Amino acid sequence: MWKEIAQAISQSTGQKFVIASTKSVSGGCINQGYQVSSNDQTYFVKLNDASKVEMFAAEALGLQQIYATKTITVPQPICWGTAGNSSFIVLQWLDLGSGSNSSWTAMGRQLAAMHQAGSSQFGWSRNNTIGSTPQINTWMNNWADFFAEQRIGFQLKLAQRRGGNFPESNRVVDAVREQLAGWQPQATLLHGDLWSGNAAIGRDGTPIILDPATYYGDRETDLAMTELFGGFPAAFYDGYNEALSLDSGYSQRKSIYNLYHVLNHFNLFGGGYGHQAKTIIRQLIS
Repeated sequence: MWKEIAQAISQSTGQKFVIASTKSVSGGCINQGYQVSSNDQTYFVKLNDASKVEMFAAEALGLQQIYATKTITVPQPICWGTAGNSSFIVLQWLDLGSGSNSSWTAMGRQLAAMHQAGSSQFGWSRNNTIGSTPQINTWMNNWADFFAEQRIGFQLKLAQRRGGNFPESNRVVDAVREQLAGWQPQATLLHGDLWSGNAAIGRDGTPIILDPATYYGDRETDLAMTELFGGFPAAFYDGYNEALSLDSGYSQRKSIYNLYHVLNHFNLFGGGYGHQAKTIIRQLIS
């Protein structure tokens, strides 16, 4: 497997790459991660089952689109494919450090700049994944319909198959549509899965975002998720709002947007996420 991956790196870069060492590193909750080095080059490699190759192809496209905005640093994809029984993606290796307030302020400003990249519709050019869950991105003109159907509705269907028993789940999609009916934001390029584990500061202080679940949607969804699992430093929000202020209705919409991620975590991991989803749903339909 590693020989095939080394050959893929060589073909992609045009420079012969011979693996001298591999070291297991964090690859997140879904993938296995490795630092792979030759005598003079180092890359980050993520592995999964061969059936997940399209997940890595979509990740590469998302990273390329974010990189093309020239706003915020992402690891550039080198190559991806299958080797033996595994799928893989090879990414630029970025040395990470600890961030100062100024670095987090810069991240907020740079994310706001990325959110200026827009589209005339909501969705994306292909379906991708949120974690390992399919994420449907069929283009739609209406944000309320898109989020109600392709985000909340789809996750609820998956949850029912998993045995999730959510109160009046048949009413939830309509309630989401009603709550968002008067809100038609600009469709902007999103990270899509922006929790603290997917944001980092480089050793030189550069803000970095990782592992996107990219699509075009309401920029508030990215901000909402940053608040879901522990939150980002206050300097991040200061930087974002200095560059691009949030609408006053954001505080009401963010729990709706985060229901998507809570349902997805229930579908991926089960446990207490089901209770958290029920709490949000009760508030939504009351």
